[in-house]
Amino acid sequence: MPLVRNPILPGFNADPSIVRVGQDYYIATSTFEWFPGVQIHHSRDLANWDLACRPLTRKAQLDMRGNPDSCGIWAPCLSHDGERFWLVYTDVKRKDGSFKDCYNYIVTAPTIDGPWSDPVLVNGSGFDPSLFHDEDGRKWFVNMLWDHRQRPHYFAGIALQEYDPGRGKLVGPRKNIYRGTDLGLVEGPHLYKRGEWYYLLTAEGGTAYDHACTLARSKDIWGPYETHPQKHIVTSKNAPFAALQRSGHGDIVETPEGRTYLVHLGGRPTGQERRCVLGRETNIQEAAWADDGWLYVKNGPVPSLHVDVPGARDDAPYWARQRYTFTVDGELHKDFQWLRTPEPERILAVRGGQLVLKGREAIGSWFEQALVARRQTHFSYDAETVVDFAPRDERAFAGLTAYYSRFNFFYLTVTADEHGARELAIMSSEESWPDGDLASFAGRVVALPGAGKVKLALSVRGRELQFYYAVPGQDEEGKLHKIGPVLDASIVSDECGGHQAHGSFTGAFVGVACSDLNGEATEARFDYFTYRPVQHVTDRYEV
Repeated sequence: MPLVRNPILPGFNADPSIVRVGQDYYIATSTFEWFPGVQIHHSRDLANWDLACRPLTRKAQLDMRGNPDSCGIWAPCLSHDGERFWLVYTDVKRKDGSFKDCYNYIVTAPTIDGPWSDPVLVNGSGFDPSLFHDEDGRKWFVNMLWDHRQRPHYFAGIALQEYDPGRGKLVGPRKNIYRGTDLGLVEGPHLYKRGEWYYLLTAEGGTAYDHACTLARSKDIWGPYETHPQKHIVTSKNAPFAALQRSGHGDIVETPEGRTYLVHLGGRPTGQERRCVLGRETNIQEAAWADDGWLYVKNGPVPSLHVDVPGARDDAPYWARQRYTFTVDGELHKDFQWLRTPEPERILAVRGGQLVLKGREAIGSWFEQALVARRQTHFSYDAETVVDFAPRDERAFAGLTAYYSRFNFFYLTVTADEHGARELAIMSSEESWPDGDLASFAGRVVALPGAGKVKLALSVRGRELQFYYAVPGQDEEGKLHKIGPVLDASIVSDECGGHQAHGSFTGAFVGVACSDLNGEATEARFDYFTYRPVQHVTDRYEV
């Protein structure tokens, strides 16, 4: 069989849930505060994946305005009961401190393309819910339990309760069926039935370098559940030099030929600080059921970088230059997302061959900011855009950003001084991380003509980020000028997202933004956006 190199979904694609329907495989991943909610990728061979849809597209399904960074959509579960797709997801409103305010919902659809239903609110007792369709037709809702009394580790176990789809509610008793192992922080449950056994796959160890997939089983769905002889069927916690780190939170699928695979998240850290700029990505491992009735990952539990799968991957699209234009009014390319709001018409429009951003709150706002971006999926890349923006003063700014959260971003902006004279300035959180304050602008301001377009660009080579600019009509075609120093691109990562570990969950994005703190909604117009992957010698674990 062909070898595929992990990850199969590069860049920020965490908490994979996989399902096969006939010959088609689908993986749903978390999107956190990025809108629309949940990414669902499709494949016919487990090697080549395309973004099929983002099902949570309207206010009735999801409104994340006010959600803190790394809240929002956690760990969706995608399943199929023979008739319909079922998607279970959490909207987390608070994650820090003793309380988790989280709401678990279910939506359904006849096909993966929808239409997806309005959500049914199921519970809020914990996060990472899943839905298990038993052989007798009953449906079981599984989620981790959060106990605010159990400081500092609030993970109380895995809860099971029957779900009645006709009544749209949980029925009968709820039981804590599994409290996990001594690794702790048990979450991410998925239930399966094989022969006479129920199998429970969970995530443990938090989301940093002790992460793991733990398997347990019972002949009764209510337990008691015994833990796998290895405890953890996938983990990198004892393999600090493995290519794939932070490995855990998985799901199991079988091919039509009966081969078994496990998909799981993992990160590829770089540098001595071991920072995962690309976030937590989706990987795949081959597994097999042994004579003792347990599932074992091939060559595990440390995940492999190369895995046998049914298909051979075509890497050409991965390395292709992407030039995004805005020629069809009202349509934004599927690679792009924005932050939190289900009312994109308040922050953006595609019209007249341009992307128009309406200046709202400052970059990093948890409510309504006009920021449109795509995932960083390569360790090294170039990005470029052309913007037309007429700011009145220093409280209006628009431009090109490498973004993770309010605590860590780089932003090349067209703005103005207090007299209205246009200028180019860099906003950076590098020197003040993790406080989220802006670094000094000293030496990073360039005077601009009073009107007209400006070309903005950046290059990332591993951990080095450099901004560039040019003024069309003033500079010769293709000529770019450096602005500002070389910046540390590695802070746009999980490890620098405002929490040192177990608290930042997304990944690096690159895109365009516009703010108007005067409240006048001044518009910025962007002609195009280009993302060009670069194969760079420092990128040891590049796909």
